[in-house]
Amino acid sequence: MITKLDFIGIPSTDADRSRAFYVDTLGLRPDDKSDYEFWVGDTCFGIWEPAKMGFEFAPQKNAHPALHVDNVAAARVELEAKGVKFNGDTFDTGVCHMALFTDPDGNDLMLHSRYAPRD
Repeated sequence: MITKLDFIGIPSTDADRSRAFYVDTLGLRPDDKSDYEFWVGDTCFGIWEPAKMGFEFAPQKNAHPALHVDNVAAARVELEAKGVKFNGDTFDTGVCHMALFTDPDGNDLMLHSRYAPRD
């Protein structure tokens, strides 16, 4: 029945600030038809402001979209130089590295790189 993921909604209190973070800080590809959508590979991230639609804002917690990078340590250093604050140390799970951080609205995100093959 479900065949793919169409987009991930990113709640925000300031869509312009969020767009700057995702496009300028993280370097994600902006959509050429929408100011508030951008791409991670084939996955669309869409910024929305709940308050403008009559909903209460709440950041997305504990779902951590895993943003693939080739080298978590190098990407973390680059993002820290741009002011991104990480939550604790980088994890090594035995199959991947993960570094957790949040966007300016407190939405949970993760840098991720799998280094061991799947069985």
